[in-house]
Amino acid sequence: QVQVVESGGGSVQSGGSLRLSCAASGYPGRSLFMGWFREAPGKKREGVAAIDRDGSVTYADSVKGRFTITRDNTENTMYLEMNSLKPEDTGLYFCAADKETAMAAIQALGLLASFFDYWGHGTQVTVSS
Repeated sequence: QVQVVESGGGSVQSGGSLRLSCAASGYPGRSLFMGWFREAPGKKREGVAAIDRDGSVTYADSVKGRFTITRDNTENTMYLEMNSLKPEDTGLYFCAADKETAMAAIQALGLLASFFDYWGHGTQVTVSS
């Protein structure tokens, strides 16, 4: 069974940076499609970024140029480097993974939570103004 566990959340001031990590286990990390989602109080869960097995990436418009998603297949770990953080980036950040999904589907239909079968419990990111 695939398990993913997030770490690295915290509290920063506006303009600051944080790096989130997601460790995958129970399945070869290099064979998983992986992504980051976030959920703010009172709002729907939204896709932030995703990375395919070959390293191709996609980002939500709201984080382009500020966030960078990467993966280390030798360590079965995915990262989200977040710079120039804004108060509106505050939320619970989730790591997600899937055995079947590929970037073509994401590009056609959007970064939807329904594409992912495996989820972490989330790590809190709080950005103060």
